[in-house]
Amino acid sequence: MSRLGKKPIEISKEVRIEFKNKILEVSGPGGKLSQAIDDKIDIKIDNNCIFVKALGYSRQHSMLHGLTRGLIANMVEGVMRGFKKKLEVVGLGYKANVESGENLVLAVGFSHLVTLSIPPTVKVSVVLTAGKNALITIAGIDKCEVGSFAAQIRAVKPPEPYKGFGIRYLGEKIARKTGKAVSGGTGKK
Repeated sequence: MSRLGKKPIEISKEVRIEFKNKILEVSGPGGKLSQAIDDKIDIKIDNNCIFVKALGYSRQHSMLHGLTRGLIANMVEGVMRGFKKKLEVVGLGYKANVESGENLVLAVGFSHLVTLSIPPTVKVSVVLTAGKNALITIAGIDKCEVGSFAAQIRAVKPPEPYKGFGIRYLGEKIARKTGKAVSGGTGKK
């Protein structure tokens, strides 16, 4: 059995859980999420706790046990507090802005602007401060959607190793390389 899968998930009073026909619905102050549960897993709701149980002892049962427990824990946390990811746009002339709440427009050194449509379950805001990098904040109740859209934005212009220009997660460390001028000889004697 999975060690994480055995841990019960505590539910606060604001969260409502419903499990019918192998579909788990979690609703709370942030919104409502649903997840299909595999036939190899059973769920019991008792005394403000959710217990996830594997219905077998194979390797796949064990993997699904831990995965299902993690997904449910993320759903409960998402409807209560939500999730946030922050990205930093680093570079001369690099900009980001949100157009009418539907599109994120990025100017990141290409000959054209890059436009990404924002998923309906995610909220995006951009903070531009003078002399500092643009900061993109992605928020939502579904951890998978927030992380996926953040990765999609970062993939537009990943940070390069020489000057660090590009889009990176806030606080991400970039392995920097030294350039040709710093590394040594010019080849002349």
